[in-house]
Amino acid sequence: MNESLISPFNITHPTTVQTSLFALASFARFDPTGRYVATGRVDGTATIWDLDTRAAIRILDGHVKGVSSLDWSRRSRYLLTASKDWNVVVWDLASPCIPAQRCMTLRFDAPVISASFHPRNSRIILALMTTGEAYLVDQRKAHRCRVELCEMQDDSDEEGAGTSTRVRSAITVARFDPSGKHIFLGTSRGHILVFNARTKTVVARHRITGAGAIKGLEFTKTGRQLVSNSTDRTLRQFTVPTYQPPSVDGAYVEMELEPTHRFNDPINKTAWHAMCYSPDGEWLAGGAADAANHKIYIWDMSNDGQFASALDGGREPLLHLHWHPSKSSIASTTNQGNILIWHCPHPERWGAFAGGFEELDENVEYEEREDEFDIEDEADMIRRKMKEEEEEVDIDTVPEAAKPREVQHHGVTAGDEDIAWADEDPDEDLQNWRMRVIMEEDWDM
Repeated sequence: MNESLISPFNITHPTTVQTSLFALASFARFDPTGRYVATGRVDGTATIWDLDTRAAIRILDGHVKGVSSLDWSRRSRYLLTASKDWNVVVWDLASPCIPAQRCMTLRFDAPVISASFHPRNSRIILALMTTGEAYLVDQRKAHRCRVELCEMQDDSDEEGAGTSTRVRSAITVARFDPSGKHIFLGTSRGHILVFNARTKTVVARHRITGAGAIKGLEFTKTGRQLVSNSTDRTLRQFTVPTYQPPSVDGAYVEMELEPTHRFNDPINKTAWHAMCYSPDGEWLAGGAADAANHKIYIWDMSNDGQFASALDGGREPLLHLHWHPSKSSIASTTNQGNILIWHCPHPERWGAFAGGFEELDENVEYEEREDEFDIEDEADMIRRKMKEEEEEVDIDTVPEAAKPREVQHHGVTAGDEDIAWADEDPDEDLQNWRMRVIMEEDWDM
């Protein structure tokens, strides 16, 4: 494998479509290892595809309405699917059962539009309802609870000045930050609320001037930068402040966030369906809500946010976008359910096609070994080949280069109380689990 694609310090942006998957999907997300991609469908099923074989290896049928979101646990063992049928289902992919085993089902009082795992513990789940309510659900025995995260009622707000009560803003997007210490909620009135995940209390409220309703939030892997999507058709990047521990008296920071960059389409005034960062945070991709074309805009964040290129994926409009966790690759979903896998072509290295073959910049004199062209005894050759065929081939273990790397997150210190809280009663998402590959002919069993 090309080392430039493995190292996060050599990632450039994708330029061409490498392959497409006919998945009938509404959206697609890479798993943390980058080996699989999971898709959600309008018929209530989720499918897992192996990117090496381009084959569907698992079908998870657990909803009676369309899948609205999905999320992977940090080592890919668990997959969460949320649906408009009011349910959130957690699947254990290490189970050999056909169909796959549900290890948890959460029932809510309204359709669920998004749900996600805590970055450090899959037993902690953040869910957002279509009614504008967000819940943090903790399934650990010592911390079992279901808490609604809502905006503080404050008489000093300009919308409710002089009154004892006011209409609470609807929550439109809910995300953990990469460390899991804080929960960021976007509201219909252009605020970003920051909650401490351990105490479930507000630590900050940020006003985004001129943004309108917040439609989406995405972080870099370190959590230092945050990009928002809003109804004014502008993407804004912010530097995430360092938040103090929760106050005993419930006080929180009220501060307006000033964006470091703004991104929009000044000609077509196109809105945005989705956005995502590259693994190193040096590239930002925005998926345009163009009704006639499949457009992805790329900005170079290492060069002061300069526009880099626009990728054209054809006439099927874009619905969703997700960047590979370690490579220069993007999965974009069309309105016809096809998934386009974008990559950055690189020159072929012929030395990779034969063991011991070495590429040279110029001709050199070759010295032949004395036994190089000796004819091998036929019996020895047959014996050697039989021995090689008897060796067991491991097709399940993920190679070290593909395993997710530990990242130093913004605002995390040694012995952090909020991190220790999330690590209590850990899940079974261990490093060396294996997924049983179930091919299509096995699904009818």
